[in-house]
Amino acid sequence: MGVYGTARGPLARMAEPFAARARARRHATLFALTGLPAGARIVDVGCGSSGLRGFEPGLDVTGVDLVERPAYPGPFVLADAARRLPFADAEFDLAYCTSVVEHVAPARRAAFAAEVRRVARGWYVQTPARSFPVEPHALLPGAHWLPRRARRAYWRLGAAGSWEEDLRLLSRRELEELFGPAVPERFAGLVKSWISVRPPS
Repeated sequence: MGVYGTARGPLARMAEPFAARARARRHATLFALTGLPAGARIVDVGCGSSGLRGFEPGLDVTGVDLVERPAYPGPFVLADAARRLPFADAEFDLAYCTSVVEHVAPARRAAFAAEVRRVARGWYVQTPARSFPVEPHALLPGAHWLPRRARRAYWRLGAAGSWEEDLRLLSRRELEELFGPAVPERFAGLVKSWISVRPPS
């Protein structure tokens, strides 16, 4: 499944190849900041259908998601990271989490972040930047800056399909409050997403 595999309409189909290339470019540029040791164990929180395994099939990756992923190509655990993950403290060298935290209800984000940090000695957490002018799920200009009622009406015009009540993009400050210092991923000179990386200690 592609970046916009669950989206709808021609806008999503047109955006898919660009989004896929952007993700591959981000991975090639920024994943190396993790400084993973040989034989590292990784937990991919919010893995989707392939997640990190799509980029790094040779790594030791365990996928975690809120919904069953029967086609996931490796070890998989059904769990809610905002509640409790069934892993010991620092069981993994790295927690990997991309385009997930913005889907977690704001009131649950601190618990989510604490659990991601608990199970691994380092992390790589990416989230779309609230400052970027196009909302990346609906592919609508400025949708994420509107008041909730106006945003919900506008959302119907976009590519995302169903409305997500809890979806809210983060600022750099908000991501750093959860995971520490963040670096930018840029597109056309604008910050497209923020990535917090802590190499395994």
